[in-house]
Amino acid sequence: MSQDLKRTLSLPDAISIVAGSMIGCGIFIVSADIARQVNSGLLLIIIWILAGFITLCGGLSLCELASNITDEGGQYVYLKKIFNEKIAFLYGWTLFLVIQTGTIAAVCVAFAKFFGILVPFVSTENLVLHVGFLKLSTQQVFAIFTVIFLSYLNSRGIKYGVITQNIFTITKVLSIAGLIGVALLFGFNANTLHMNFHMPIQFNFQLINTMAVAIVGALFASITWNNITFIAGEVKHPQKNIPKAMIFGVALVVSLYLLMNLIYLGVLPFEAIQNAPQDIVAARTIGEIFGNIGRDVIAVIIMISAFGCANGMILTGSRVYYKMAKDRAFFRPLALINRKTRVPVNSLWAQCIWICILILWGNYSELLDFVIYASLIFYILVTAGVFVYRKKFPNENKKFRINNFFPITFLIIASYIVICLSIYKPLYTIPGLLITIAGIPVFKIWKNNNK
Repeated sequence: MSQDLKRTLSLPDAISIVAGSMIGCGIFIVSADIARQVNSGLLLIIIWILAGFITLCGGLSLCELASNITDEGGQYVYLKKIFNEKIAFLYGWTLFLVIQTGTIAAVCVAFAKFFGILVPFVSTENLVLHVGFLKLSTQQVFAIFTVIFLSYLNSRGIKYGVITQNIFTITKVLSIAGLIGVALLFGFNANTLHMNFHMPIQFNFQLINTMAVAIVGALFASITWNNITFIAGEVKHPQKNIPKAMIFGVALVVSLYLLMNLIYLGVLPFEAIQNAPQDIVAARTIGEIFGNIGRDVIAVIIMISAFGCANGMILTGSRVYYKMAKDRAFFRPLALINRKTRVPVNSLWAQCIWICILILWGNYSELLDFVIYASLIFYILVTAGVFVYRKKFPNENKKFRINNFFPITFLIIASYIVICLSIYKPLYTIPGLLITIAGIPVFKIWKNNNK
């Protein structure tokens, strides 16, 4: 076994990982909930513009750290170098427990759910096992099979995971672009857009707070823009390629998201967006143009998006646990690299097992909601770390430096969102903090065992 990863990923591969990991199911679904909260077409677009702007600011801020600290592990490595081992461990702990694995579990279940539209046998109603409180549906079995298949694919070598990622990223980007084009040609109505944009709005402080809470859905439709930093140790010329990949990838996804929401508002009355069946606004939009066939078309596109997203996150997430194990901050066997495939196979399979447990448990979506608050705090910490890094390591900060406007803007807006969530949605905050804080005694036990 070798302990070194090989730098084999090109710039197009890196862009594919950024964009492919970002585009999951969110853009097809979350606009309905946002619309219900803000009750205005104009505010819906403003929310997505702000979310895109915040994502760009966060991505650009992280570019400075990514171009100067080129090891695999991403935020875990940055937090360790800038602050200390404990904060880095808490991030990795939360990432493994819920952020990365919980997101993958949710995405794979979404993949199975929309596959069930085409093949009704795959459903929560069809049980293959029912013993006491334990229930196992065909939907869960299909989701677990998806996780195992993607983990196996990535365990064969990084080229298999990257080829899969490239194929599905290109397919989903072209599919979304195709949806936008078709809707513009056959369903877009300027009068509908005008009516949705001219709904009455009362601008006040309460509205700003409402928007700060509503924006969470839009932000987390693209929250995985940082995943490329997890796999930085396998990117060629990381000082140049990682910043470029993040900028190009984020800009592409943000543009597609904004155009999709303009299509929603130009095809559907606002009430139809708010009350879309199962919140699948995209299906309601295409259904308005092509009837029932639109549901199947959207199901296929969401499946493609979910599959590509899950693959990208499985590929990148395993590198963080590998790095933690290499630092003796996690189970040591996860630091092993297979000599033939050159990937951390133990880390991949450990991640796979935990994702499957979350799918079987069935409460992964609740955990995902809880961790939103904690993950925002870690984003704020690492962005603030840009300034700490400049002061702490002045001689190392030579390869890339971002304008202060971007990290400062991200810190102000993200902090305000955290404050609003603390006040208006405490159920997001306390459990999320508890999940993270629970890692403190685990860290102490780990350190004592290492000694």
